[in-house]
Amino acid sequence: MDSHSIDSTKEIMIRFKSENPVNGCFKRVVVLDNPKKTLPCGWNVALKAVQSDTVLRVDAHTVLPDQFIELNVKNISNGENICGGKVISIPAESNHWSNVVNQAENSMFGGSIASFRHADTARYVSTAAFAMYRKSVFDAVGQYNEQLTRTEDNEMHYRMKKAGFQFYYDPMIKSYRYTRATLGALLKQKYLNGYWIGRTLKVEPRCFSLYHFVPLAFVLAIIFSTVIALVGIVWPAAVLWCAYGIVNLLMSIASVVECKERSLYLFFLPVMFLLLHIVYGAGTIMGSTS
Repeated sequence: MDSHSIDSTKEIMIRFKSENPVNGCFKRVVVLDNPKKTLPCGWNVALKAVQSDTVLRVDAHTVLPDQFIELNVKNISNGENICGGKVISIPAESNHWSNVVNQAENSMFGGSIASFRHADTARYVSTAAFAMYRKSVFDAVGQYNEQLTRTEDNEMHYRMKKAGFQFYYDPMIKSYRYTRATLGALLKQKYLNGYWIGRTLKVEPRCFSLYHFVPLAFVLAIIFSTVIALVGIVWPAAVLWCAYGIVNLLMSIASVVECKERSLYLFFLPVMFLLLHIVYGAGTIMGSTS
């Protein structure tokens, strides 16, 4: 699916297709164009071309173990309509700083509390990442919403659940996603995540859970407590920062304990967590007001 890339990706894929004829290693290789360029538009083009019974969505920055597809197919063959597994963040580069940035992303405090990031038992969950779907699921709920260029999967999964489909989580299915290599790149990602949550509130606010809005509540609390502190009422700000500081410190210690590599850079974790929460919440404010 080429979205007008400026490198030679499309030419490489056309050559790959010519080198893998029908009934070769791959049953079918298709190279298509996405003139609208965004991810949901590309998926809508791709879904029209699908001829198989299942669709497996995998995003960029992802590494798949050998049994990834096999385990997904096994769950679909057992009767599931949608299945997925655990997504584990890994460093993008082999250096101390990248490892610490990855540790912040892997933490529930800095990354996500979603089941597909941390759960170790098989069960039905609220959502999935890098999931396999029966094609009939998309036929039932329709195309991706092309207004949403970053939260299209949240809105799509909401429609799937509304239609009665369940998400089966199998922790044996594992995939690895590269964390952004630098703190600046991760902050940009978090800001855009928050921004599109704000934008999506105008389209379908019910596709998010409450934890998506915790950074927003935190930033609003900072603004409110700071304003009233300026007029002499300081206890709300004191309570807020004491409570946040304690939780931040405890979660930082937990992350250090979990980290396999010891480094002085780990002392930056409390600051990283604070920055991640602020930019995410600020992004939600900007998105909701744009």
